[in-house]
Amino acid sequence: MKKEAVEMAKKAYVTESECIIKMLDYFDEETYSKAVELLKNAPRIAASGCGHSGIICQHFAHLMCCIERPARFISPAEAIHGGTGYLQEGDVMVLASRGGKTGELIPILDICKKKGVKVIAITENLESPLALGADVVLKQYVNRETDKYNAQGTTSSTALCMIFHALQTALIEETDYQNEQFALIHPGGAVGERLNNKHN
Repeated sequence: MKKEAVEMAKKAYVTESECIIKMLDYFDEETYSKAVELLKNAPRIAASGCGHSGIICQHFAHLMCCIERPARFISPAEAIHGGTGYLQEGDVMVLASRGGKTGELIPILDICKKKGVKVIAITENLESPLALGADVVLKQYVNRETDKYNAQGTTSSTALCMIFHALQTALIEETDYQNEQFALIHPGGAVGERLNNKHN
């Protein structure tokens, strides 16, 4: 690699770690508590976002399934072509958009409001249309992306992922989710082998 490439690769670790530490300054216990309560009581959970946010939302849906909170990712394109039929009154939709103005998500927000579906928005912009229309807003903080142009969805993806990890971690405590339950639904791979050998 070129010297500059090595330096930028190392700097990426620093940039993203600094972002995660700084995110604690924006951790609001009241809003996180509201989000966790909604997720805890929701019969079904959905998540949607575009681009990198959408990919991380897929990870979030899987995290929820891993603690037996029924969830799925709904692509923004499918959402406005019948995909929101998955959601019923009392369910929760998580919408992620760093700027809070993603045009594809606003119609989903409107559908959810009309159906009585609660919306958790994750965005940097607390004055954005997405934030103003949501039931709960979790603040996303991003210092900068890791590339020299500050353009690629790197640190912002990590920040969103961190918020989702914090939510799942809290939900495990709130629901008293047990490792024995996880062992039942996760018999595959090295993790499944470890869990089931321990509990057999």
